[in-house]
Amino acid sequence: MAEPAAAAPIWKRILAPILDWITVFAVGGYLIGAATGGLEPGGFNLQGWPALLLLAVVIAYFYVGRRLAGGTLWDRFFGIGRPQPK
Repeated sequence: MAEPAAAAPIWKRILAPILDWITVFAVGGYLIGAATGGLEPGGFNLQGWPALLLLAVVIAYFYVGRRLAGGTLWDRFFGIGRPQPK
């Protein structure tokens, strides 16, 4: 019988979702801004449906990462294990 994995330190569990949010917001916002004409010299400006699309992308990223893929990008980087369903 395998031993349960040790819980990751709390700082990793706090920092990983913050970095995930920043990453998906920046990359998703830039890509959606480029596709919809919302890029500006200082970044991107999304209003209306492009902003809602970015919100949907952020939610989908966390849902897929946490529920289906076994961890988000930064969860995997920090080695934060997710419990596997039995």
